[in-house]
Amino acid sequence: MNNRKVDNQDDNVRIDKWLWAARFFKTRAVARDMVQAGKVHYNGQRVKPGKIIELGAIIKIPAGWDVKEVMVTQINDKRQSAPLAQQMYEETAQSLARREENQLARKLSSFHSPKPESKPDKKQRRQIIKFKHQ
Repeated sequence: MNNRKVDNQDDNVRIDKWLWAARFFKTRAVARDMVQAGKVHYNGQRVKPGKIIELGAIIKIPAGWDVKEVMVTQINDKRQSAPLAQQMYEETAQSLARREENQLARKLSSFHSPKPESKPDKKQRRQIIKFKHQ
């Protein structure tokens, strides 16, 4: 007979399962792949998908152009609604500030070339080709 307590199961949650339950990734397979690829750091180190998470741990997770740094506040292996999932972690102040700075820098930067108002006409295309081949 198995004498495990149901409450004890919440204490042993793998990092890939927690990332999926906290809604950082759409599927558990994607969460596992991100951890295996070294994109997710647990307390500053690369880990395997089977790593058991602990309360208070700092996890760095890629989020688009930025990296979110969150502290684990709840451990749960069940995927729940988004408002409940957001209670499982707390983003650090440095992470929020860094993401806002990066967002502002992206808005102000000229990484994206300005779009022309219209396509070049035949004469302009010939001038472009002539300029390129000089």
